[in-house]
Amino acid sequence: MITSDIVDAHAISRIVSIAADYKLKGHKVVVVASAFPNVTKELASISEKAVQGNLEVMNEFVERHLKHHINTATECIHDQNILKKAVDELNENSLELRGILRSIARLRELTARSKDFVLSFGERLSAPILCGVAAELNLRPEWLTGGEAGITTDENFGEATPLIDTTVRKVRAKFEQMLNGGKLPIVTGRGAASSRGVTTTLGRGGSDYTATLIGASLDADEVLIWKDVGGFMTADPSIEPNARLIQRISYAEAIEMAYFGARAIHPRALQPVIEKQIPVRIRSSFDLKTEGTLIAGDREVKTGVVVKSVTLVRNVAMISVTGPGMAGLPGVAAKVFKVLGDAGINILMISQSSSEAGISFVLPGEKLQQAKNDLGLGLIGTELQIASEDGVCIVAAVGAGMKGTPGVAARVFRAVAEKGVNVRMVAQGSSELNISFIVAEIDGPRTIQAIHEEFKLGEKL
Repeated sequence: MITSDIVDAHAISRIVSIAADYKLKGHKVVVVASAFPNVTKELASISEKAVQGNLEVMNEFVERHLKHHINTATECIHDQNILKKAVDELNENSLELRGILRSIARLRELTARSKDFVLSFGERLSAPILCGVAAELNLRPEWLTGGEAGITTDENFGEATPLIDTTVRKVRAKFEQMLNGGKLPIVTGRGAASSRGVTTTLGRGGSDYTATLIGASLDADEVLIWKDVGGFMTADPSIEPNARLIQRISYAEAIEMAYFGARAIHPRALQPVIEKQIPVRIRSSFDLKTEGTLIAGDREVKTGVVVKSVTLVRNVAMISVTGPGMAGLPGVAAKVFKVLGDAGINILMISQSSSEAGISFVLPGEKLQQAKNDLGLGLIGTELQIASEDGVCIVAAVGAGMKGTPGVAARVFRAVAEKGVNVRMVAQGSSELNISFIVAEIDGPRTIQAIHEEFKLGEKL
């Protein structure tokens, strides 16, 4: 299984060359295509604008992206017959995109279902180009959507959940004959289909999720994800100059790091491969010599290695619900989180004092005002107070070696205190794989540097 971020014509040529190399060595390969940078984001934006009925803006959008994709195809496909086929498919898909946008404009209504269909076009515009480049190398490519590949989900549009048993059965039926016949399947990432055949999307990290779903369905030897980053780092190198690449981590560590800000992979994407213990390797398509990060089942704990990475999540806010009547009052936390859940607000961290006199939690910064308004209404008559703080960030220290190692928290907070940083809130999961806490956003970078230095994460092991 191979998936890659598609940045430009050079990136497309690189990923096809990588696939060709694996096929030459006798491997059966499936490639998952991502969209070009920002295309999915712009598709989301134009679908919202379509509701206003401005046909000129929609037409300009489609023409601009069609031209960009055709120019990219022309740059990396040299056989004129193959290029013509790719351009014809791009024109056909653009025509279909224009049609759905016009339908939204006429109805002046954007449903979650129609938005998913619009978002699926990011990968539907990149896949024909990948297929064309692969055809020039005689790799016998065939591109298909995630739904055509057999990825089947519920109808929770925007972030659909795969129906695993159905997906496994359909994917195997679709690909086993193709792979045994020497073909190179190229699948559009992110997109899928419900059991009724309605287009759905897998949400953030959808291309990686598509790759791991197909990999798990086919009992792949490895899922190989090519990114613009070389894998998981001990810290964000833009914050900590001494950050280094982590060669191997467990699934659990990868999920924790990804959840708390590491960009290498989305946490959901690891779910399909965990049960079958299929390794996932993340590599940089710009550095073919570096092996990247291997994500595998065992928690590799080396002597003296306690923390493996320290991450930062920006643009968050903190809310505290307190009151003297809260202690011993059953159901307060349940009520708070029901209000937020009903509003679709995701909670990133939770902390409650042992006295039960207060509960604090962290949420995305852009949801702060909505959360305060909803809680104010939902907690009327309880005499509880709601306090909030923005301009904060989450710092998380992650590592399998933390489990059962005494004094880790003491070292973390001593290092932070020595830099004069005030900790606002602390949380630690029962897995003991991470310690996460809140500091002022302005203090985030030096907090990262302090922990990185304390645990000597910049030193090669």
